[in-house]
Amino acid sequence: MDVSELEENLFAVSDAKLHRDMCKELSAVYCKVLSIFPSLEEARPRSKSGIQALCSLHIALEKAKNILQHCSESSKLYLAITGDAVLLKFEKAKSALIDSLRRVEDIVPSSIGSQILEVVGELEHTKFFLDPSEKEVGDRIIALLQQCKKFDNATDNSELEIFHHAATRLSITSSRSALAERRALKKLIDRARAEEDKRKESIVAYLLHLMRKYSKLFRNEITDENDSQGSPPASPTGNEDRAHHAFGRQISKFGSINFKKSGQAPTPPEELRCPISLQLMCDPVIIASGQTYERVCIEKWFGDGHNSCPKTQQQLPHLSLTPNYCVKGLIASWCEQNGISVPAEPPESLDLNYWRLALSDTESANSKSVDSKGSSTLKAPETVPLEERSTIDKEDVTVADEETSEINVLEKYQDILAMLEKEDLAKKCKVVENVRLVLKDDEEARILMGANGFVEAFSRFLESAVENTETQCQLDALHALYNLSTHSPNIPTLFSSNIIKTLQLLASTGDHLWIEKSLAVLLNLASSHEGKEEMISSQGMINTLATVLDTGDTIEQEQAVACLVILCTGRERCIQMVLQEGVIPSLVSISVNGSPRGRDKSQKLLMMFREQRQREQPSLNKEEAPRKSVSAPLPMSVSGQASSPESEGKPLFKSISRRKTLTRPLRFLWKKSYSLHH
Repeated sequence: MDVSELEENLFAVSDAKLHRDMCKELSAVYCKVLSIFPSLEEARPRSKSGIQALCSLHIALEKAKNILQHCSESSKLYLAITGDAVLLKFEKAKSALIDSLRRVEDIVPSSIGSQILEVVGELEHTKFFLDPSEKEVGDRIIALLQQCKKFDNATDNSELEIFHHAATRLSITSSRSALAERRALKKLIDRARAEEDKRKESIVAYLLHLMRKYSKLFRNEITDENDSQGSPPASPTGNEDRAHHAFGRQISKFGSINFKKSGQAPTPPEELRCPISLQLMCDPVIIASGQTYERVCIEKWFGDGHNSCPKTQQQLPHLSLTPNYCVKGLIASWCEQNGISVPAEPPESLDLNYWRLALSDTESANSKSVDSKGSSTLKAPETVPLEERSTIDKEDVTVADEETSEINVLEKYQDILAMLEKEDLAKKCKVVENVRLVLKDDEEARILMGANGFVEAFSRFLESAVENTETQCQLDALHALYNLSTHSPNIPTLFSSNIIKTLQLLASTGDHLWIEKSLAVLLNLASSHEGKEEMISSQGMINTLATVLDTGDTIEQEQAVACLVILCTGRERCIQMVLQEGVIPSLVSISVNGSPRGRDKSQKLLMMFREQRQREQPSLNKEEAPRKSVSAPLPMSVSGQASSPESEGKPLFKSISRRKTLTRPLRFLWKKSYSLHH
């Protein structure tokens, strides 16, 4: 992309109506990535992982572009009330760019890789914040929306004052700016109708109603030829009146609405929200009726003297609370999937819904009947055909079907886990094979299974299969764990299940059937900081990778050297450990005869070693003479580490035995290994 095109893009995204500071930060990074994207495509990665990495970067760039366009084209009023949702979108765009750039850095030459690392560093230090004045305006409009339950043409002083303040702070002060705002609101209404989002349509319709109702606040320099089919701006049409009344019905229907997050942010499934607070639960607990609530909310309910279930009005035999870890795991998975922070604390206030439930409880105190709709959300309700429920709203049927589907999936997961705990190995192998096929293409399944105990179960199964030498079972479990490891939140659980030891054992067997997939899982684990430290500190891991460099095929060597590059980057201690294994001859051989990616990675690793040697050169020169007088002739990589206290205390028998077979035929390569990049 040439400079003029970049400047054109930069100009477009800098024209943001709101959230300008966040747009400025993101657009700067967006343009930097665009400037190097052609070079990334020229690398033409041939591997499947390389193509996937480029695709993920392209998708991340599109997401960033969309949020920037949203801030420059949307309504100012709507951007103000959805500030929190917009902030989440910026955070998600940032995370997507960081993840995709890190994946791409692994497949490109080091010259471009350094540029990518620079952009990643800039992104990691970027912090997004809402402008306090814009947030205040949004909060005041939200308060106005929550108060407006009915609409008429009478002028309300409070409404006028709030709207006038908001319009002034958002620079909607002229006929021209008011016209632009009305047009933006109309586009949002059209989009909401296309998406069949009734709530969003009603909210935006009311904002448009306010713009027309108080049009006299603006100087009438320009009239909107499309406004109201020729009607004066201050006189809403019959269609608009119906929209206003629809908004009132929506407010009544949805009760307490969190407008700041309604925007275009995803709505949590009903079973993940507390029936009292209507918000995502922080500490879900089960009561005697089988319903799940936020702990703080249900404790307040019981503390106020109620001994019934708030939702079903069922009288409870006891008031005990049981933590619902299953729902808590689902909440964590849903938040991760949608880029939303897991609730760290319960809601500060219970809002209007608590009092509505309390009133219902009082009115039904003398009734012994229990509404059939109060069945437990943790059990799969019977799905009634739509044609037999003509009196029920389509939206309610859809929600019920979605809830039933999700609950059924969860129950199936629990059945699978129970099967893996049984003794019948044949049945367990069949289950693992089926799960492997599901995980292969289903990203959502990787998230849900990772959050519901499958990582630990498969790790135990793989360890058991290795002991029982069940080849196909091992292979299925290994593939399943590989797919689970592609979802980064599963990585800490993999480490806690001691998977490193099992993978290391499989990679050191010398059997090509296991080495490639074991190394693929290790590469995924090494993508996290915790993973790097765990692998470096794992006894024998570096030796295993070095052995693969010597004896593996082209693909295995490529994976092993890629893993070593990740582990050694920025870690001198790891470089010392790798050099101690005598890997220089193997790396030189791979840099000449390996795959394209293997050659690039081996050269990058050799460059790290050369830079490390240059840093240590002054001290090496002083100690070289006495060291030569007492040491047997060894390759420079080993003798060069003699001054390291870490390397002195470690046994070298395995490394020396492997080097004996390689030192003589490749001695001439050793002498040239550090001159490759001069």
